[in-house]
Amino acid sequence: MARGTAEGRTELDRKGGPGHTVLLALLAAVPLVKIAWTVGGGSHTREVVTTMGVPNLGEVLVGMVTTRPLLGSLVAVVTSRVVFALFAARGAVPSGRSAGAAARTVALTLVNPLAMGVLCWVFYGPWWGLAVTLASLLLRQGLVQEYRAGRHPRRPGHPHDDPHDDARAGHPAERPAERPAAAPAPWRLRLVAAEQWAALLLTVLVLPVTAFAAALDGLAWDTVLRCEVAVGTHSEPSRLIELHREGNGVVGWDLHAREVVNGLGCVKEESLRVRPAWWNS
Repeated sequence: MARGTAEGRTELDRKGGPGHTVLLALLAAVPLVKIAWTVGGGSHTREVVTTMGVPNLGEVLVGMVTTRPLLGSLVAVVTSRVVFALFAARGAVPSGRSAGAAARTVALTLVNPLAMGVLCWVFYGPWWGLAVTLASLLLRQGLVQEYRAGRHPRRPGHPHDDPHDDARAGHPAERPAERPAAAPAPWRLRLVAAEQWAALLLTVLVLPVTAFAAALDGLAWDTVLRCEVAVGTHSEPSRLIELHREGNGVVGWDLHAREVVNGLGCVKEESLRVRPAWWNS
């Protein structure tokens, strides 16, 4: 039963687990919700999506992530853990207690959290970068403990398996999953359980709530500009959400006329606020 459970968890990790599913769902849903609430829904949403093009909807998510530190940090932490679980399930975490296995484990554990931390440092500042690095490290310790202890099975003869113990005993190396697993220390069990619950809570509750809150906060997903817009035979200033650039002007959503227009002589506005948040409306 324990072996079957371990194999099930390994297969789940190999497929990305709940984090993978949640990230894909948010990638598909959040940009459309953001556009719908910001421009008013219905035909306005269709007009904006048609103008931007479906392949460019990712720009909405990028704009949200890069301007909202909490959302961007949560995405970084969850992505870091999903990537680590994916590679760990394919045998990237060495087993055994040799110096080489320990060094590879440390390197594998540190590289991705540091990369995510540096990205968040660049966009949001040093404290956000430090918090993301530490959170990413903490949320993978349970996986490291399980895979290094051999509680997750993997393919026999994996290059990261440590065969020294079997070689010294005079018989061929066997896969770690086939060895009788030593009973883990209680603190290790508590660490693994706490890490799994924290990761699950962060992935299926905190991240989706934060993402949809950002989608409904009434802030534009891209730059807000004040441009000259043609109205009949004359032009007048108006606020636009930039959709894309075209020649010397900008194609954007006119917040006053509520339609896609061409703007010239545009000046960037500091505020991204275009309407009240959903919870204040």
